[in-house]
Amino acid sequence: MPHQSITVAGVEVFPLCDAVGPMGASIRRPLPEMFPGGCHGGSDEWILHFHCYLLRDAAGRTVLVDTGIGPEDSPAASWAPVPGALGSELARVGVRPEEVDAVVITHLHSDHASGAVIGGVPVFANARHVFQRAEVDAAAEEVLAQVVRPLGERVQVVDGQADVLPGIRVFHTPGHTPGHQVVQVGELVLTGDVVLHPTQLADPRVTYLYDSDPELAVATRVELLERVRAARGMIATAHFAEPFTVLPPRDPGGPRVTSTVSA
Repeated sequence: MPHQSITVAGVEVFPLCDAVGPMGASIRRPLPEMFPGGCHGGSDEWILHFHCYLLRDAAGRTVLVDTGIGPEDSPAASWAPVPGALGSELARVGVRPEEVDAVVITHLHSDHASGAVIGGVPVFANARHVFQRAEVDAAAEEVLAQVVRPLGERVQVVDGQADVLPGIRVFHTPGHTPGHQVVQVGELVLTGDVVLHPTQLADPRVTYLYDSDPELAVATRVELLERVRAARGMIATAHFAEPFTVLPPRDPGGPRVTSTVSA
């Protein structure tokens, strides 16, 4: 059954299920290796749900958060389920690619960015594509050639906090990648890969094997989750089975760190 939308601060948020499946054998590891120290309930295999999100404000303007894993020959094909279903998911919620006003790429990993350009042609032809400068600066040449450069003048590079539309804002949240960013709408934060697995909600200090800077990723995650809890808000995740998670108030004995989320 398709995930249902919610409305937050006047913005309707549609979860789009791009794919469901395990990592491919080329990078797959048992869960205790990918999330050392986490509680995995006795399971060794991680079944990922690949979520993108469409945001539609009261004026009908749309923002797409991440573009999924792309077609069968996408850069994600070596490890992620392909093809992605983003196109059919957008059709399900009544939006054509040319109607998207802005695209936010949380980071340039292939399961989040490969649906932006297909066959060298931008898919969301009328949208500006928002990246953090640190992410573009750190990207490999192959990624720049496949994703960023074909977008041409559609690229909008920001530093830290920036408004995509009124009430829809991005923040720099480094650690998983140097220029990872999240999107905030009212009390909802779309976390990208700041939080990858539910074990990191139970203990945000649990690291992830494929974080570029695990210590910084932990600091960012702790700060972000504290901020959401303080606001009695919720998160929308990229890889949980259910897209929306309401966070309980912070445990007074839980971890605290210095802020790393750009504001």
